[in-house]
Amino acid sequence: MIDTAPETGHADVNGLRMYYEVHGEGGVPLVLLHGGISTIGIDFSAILPGLAATRQVIAIEQQGHGHTEDIDRPLSTAQMADDTAALLRQLGVEQPDFVGYSVGAGIALEIAIRYPELVRKLVLMTIIVNESGYHPGHLEGMAMMQPEMLAGSPYAETYAEVAPNPDDWPALIAKIKEMAMTEKGWAVEDIEQIAAPALIIAGDSDIVRPEHAVEVFRLFGGGVPGDMAGLPASQLAILPGTTHITLVQRPDWLLPMVTQFLDAPMPEAG
Repeated sequence: MIDTAPETGHADVNGLRMYYEVHGEGGVPLVLLHGGISTIGIDFSAILPGLAATRQVIAIEQQGHGHTEDIDRPLSTAQMADDTAALLRQLGVEQPDFVGYSVGAGIALEIAIRYPELVRKLVLMTIIVNESGYHPGHLEGMAMMQPEMLAGSPYAETYAEVAPNPDDWPALIAKIKEMAMTEKGWAVEDIEQIAAPALIIAGDSDIVRPEHAVEVFRLFGGGVPGDMAGLPASQLAILPGTTHITLVQRPDWLLPMVTQFLDAPMPEAG
């Protein structure tokens, strides 16, 4: 459970009543973006109190997820980025940092491309920029996922507890599957033009291939001999003994590296 007492609310954006929570105060605002079929609590309860101890944290639930009711449109990373940007503007949040996990990492990346003025720094946990980033067979396995396979999981149980329409669970699974099968990712040149520094985090046994995490790190200017060239503005962390699900359950590792990265001075322009 999240042990802070958040301000909660809904904002009307793009035909959607979007749920959000605000934890803590002060410092550079920080936006948390959860993964597919998940919620704020499932993905961030381990690290949210530590993050909110020193800054204002705005945590958002996307279309059809958690407390945010679904509407009659497909799920897409671009649409969720637009929804998130619109919500932040309604709340008057200017140039926050972003921590995105899984689908949420893709949303944060999309925001950095579409709304660069809105982004200060990025923490991308399990970011997959194209199909080659997955281990072989992952997408095929996801295509076979059925709602009953998740019965008793935290995802299904939390949805049943907090969703405005709990019977929409099968529809959410179908939409997430469709999004995974149809979206092709991002062009290299679009990522390379992002000015915001990024911390790329993956588990060594994640759904993303470790090699892909390194490839993304290079797109953000990483992969240089720091002793000679100087440290790049972006960073890479591969957590040992860590799967996709357990990645967000390691506050002992995540909190120090995330807060140190976010609290460091911004690099000088140019």
